[in-house]
Amino acid sequence: EGNEPGDSTKITYRELLHKVSQFANVLRSQGVKKGDRVSIYLPMILELVIAMLACARIGALHSVVFAGFSADSLCERILDCGCSLLIT
Repeated sequence: EGNEPGDSTKITYRELLHKVSQFANVLRSQGVKKGDRVSIYLPMILELVIAMLACARIGALHSVVFAGFSADSLCERILDCGCSLLIT
């Protein structure tokens, strides 16, 4: 369920696995590997869950930054965790 009432998406486990595997391959192609840190800057949408699970699938650490934060706050969090990639 998303932020807005009535805003929801249904997905099967098979569809979720397929999307997570696809995105994990995208992360690998960008050079992300086990132990790397990734920041995720997305609203409450299905892609947020997919990105989190894809990071877990390849062993990358992820930090979710609330999408309402300012650019300066986002920058501070990226620098603090030393992330190698920002997903937005």
